[in-house]
Amino acid sequence: MADNRISMPAGFGGLMRFDEEYKSKIMLQPIHIVAFVIMIILFRVFLGFWFG
Repeated sequence: MADNRISMPAGFGGLMRFDEEYKSKIMLQPIHIVAFVIMIILFRVFLGFWFG
């Protein structure tokens, strides 16, 4: 019987290079995310007192 296996092309072996520094139009620092989450939590607590 013949060998009917299909061989796929070899991978790049880690040779592909991606841009190491991704540039976004919106640059947020971690402190901005933490402050936003704290504001959401405080808003939720305020709503609990106001409507609860």
